[in-house]
Amino acid sequence: MTAAAIEPEPVPLVRDPAGRLMVPGSRISLDILVADFKGGKTPEAIHDDYETVSLADVYSIFAYYLRHRAEVEDYLAEQEREGAEIQARIEAAYPPDGLRAKLLTRIES
Repeated sequence: MTAAAIEPEPVPLVRDPAGRLMVPGSRISLDILVADFKGGKTPEAIHDDYETVSLADVYSIFAYYLRHRAEVEDYLAEQEREGAEIQARIEAAYPPDGLRAKLLTRIES
């Protein structure tokens, strides 16, 4: 095989209908993998936790993350912001009362 015959592989990420970056063929998002990586887990440990993601894909995704850290961090911040907005809308539509309010009070004290 010559060097010209080698084709680069794309990063194993696709957008789901909600716009999240996911590992194809799994329910694992980029958010989860990067959070585990930033938390100190090794690619091998992450692969053990999410067996539907191949070890090669874990390494490929982390290589992409390290090469494009600013863009990925912007994406993650946007995901976090959208999640907070959704949570605020849900809590506004369904204010804590009854059992939920009691449980929240216990957690806060």
